[in-house]
Amino acid sequence: MAKQGTIAVIDYGAGNLRSVINAITRLGYQPRVTRCAEDILAAQMVILPGVGAAGTAMTNLAKLGLIGIIRRLAEENRPFLGICLGLQVLFEETEEGGGAKCLGIFPGKVRRLPPGLKIPHMGWNQVKQRVVHPVFDGIPDNADFYFVHSYYAVPEDGTVIAGETDYGITFCSAVARGNLVATQFHPEKSGELGLKIYANLLALSQLRN
Repeated sequence: MAKQGTIAVIDYGAGNLRSVINAITRLGYQPRVTRCAEDILAAQMVILPGVGAAGTAMTNLAKLGLIGIIRRLAEENRPFLGICLGLQVLFEETEEGGGAKCLGIFPGKVRRLPPGLKIPHMGWNQVKQRVVHPVFDGIPDNADFYFVHSYYAVPEDGTVIAGETDYGITFCSAVARGNLVATQFHPEKSGELGLKIYANLLALSQLRN
């Protein structure tokens, strides 16, 4: 039987939806895939997955009327997880595709990984934990998670950097501010420790019951 509590997975045409749904289902929850503002605002936890281009993602979010909704979730400190592109669009702007404005929840820009590196950065890599946060409960420092990306966030406020990873440069691989968490890596593709990321955030969301 699925556990109680509403988990909304935002479907905006840029999501790695099936893997995310499978991960949450394995933990005993039944997520709701939605693009409805009312469903999202009513959820105890919201997940913004993402695979693709930031400019297209922002266009889709605007068409669906969800830009203000996501900003409201952040302002109200709702339990929220952004994944990969779902992390990048939380910043002010991206270099991708010649440049695009993003959600502006965190000050900072998203830049392309430097020349000379194999792009995309794909595969397992370590995440160095920079803060103590419930998202990392039970997860060893420098644990490996799975990445697929060509761009990375550069936060202006270093205090939001929850994790860092080395790939030619040291880049921000996780951000956290209160109940808002986002990862550049894909927890749903990262085995048992990735599931632990989801479990920790789902447990955090239950604090709102």
